[in-house]
Amino acid sequence: MSEAQADFAKGNPKLNELPDYSPVVTQAIRIIRQRAVDDSTHWPLGLSDDFLLRFLRARDFCIDLAFKLLKNYHRWRKECPEITADLRPSPLLNLYSTGYHGVLRSRDASGSKVVIYRIDKWDPKLFGAYEVFRVSLITSELIVKDAETQRNGVKAIFDLQGFRLAHAFQVTPTLAKRIAAVMTDSFPLKVRGIHLINEPLYFHPVYALIRPFLPDKIKERVHMHGSNFTPTLHQHFSENILPPEYGGIGPPINDLCQEWTEYIMRSEGYLLSISESP
Repeated sequence: MSEAQADFAKGNPKLNELPDYSPVVTQAIRIIRQRAVDDSTHWPLGLSDDFLLRFLRARDFCIDLAFKLLKNYHRWRKECPEITADLRPSPLLNLYSTGYHGVLRSRDASGSKVVIYRIDKWDPKLFGAYEVFRVSLITSELIVKDAETQRNGVKAIFDLQGFRLAHAFQVTPTLAKRIAAVMTDSFPLKVRGIHLINEPLYFHPVYALIRPFLPDKIKERVHMHGSNFTPTLHQHFSENILPPEYGGIGPPINDLCQEWTEYIMRSEGYLLSISESP
């Protein structure tokens, strides 16, 4: 067995650093594409090099795990039309306009992309949990196109200030399972950290609903910082990249939310093209 074949059998994080045109990368793409062609699964998004590469990188070039992820991704999309059937951001523009969601301009020290959600900007009377989940999926589909994000993953900061029982009641066991699936084995994006700040006591039963569906490695990456979050949050994120609202010296959160809203609106054509037909 060659060195490359051994890496494909067990995975090797070092392969993530190889350029797209590397012979080893090309060989891995060829192998996983042939496996997909030989499989009876329908591949509505095609099997382009760029598309397959995100699954290989998500599983450190272990062919078996990457192919399993590819199948899980398509199965999840097909089984969740209430989320995936229409990924256009325009129906959610009013939610984006509140400043609910933004993406930091700079990556963290490990190269991860950092996204922020502010729960107090979500009015559960206007938007249901599945629509809010679609916001996360839209962002995931856009940032996973970037090779550096494929290599280094994503970290999320959830500001739970303003979290109410009306929010909690939106999270059903079915939704909890689907959220967990995306974070674990159904989306080609490495979740490097989940950081919760300003979490109220009655958020914990909601997390308890989701937690059983998470693998141990994801559980270990969940950090609860409370209301006095600055000291511990800054252990994970430099103040240089964080907005002033979170003790940083980076751009204000409202600017970041507006920038991201404008970007996703420019991406509406692409998002429609990858929407799952009901």
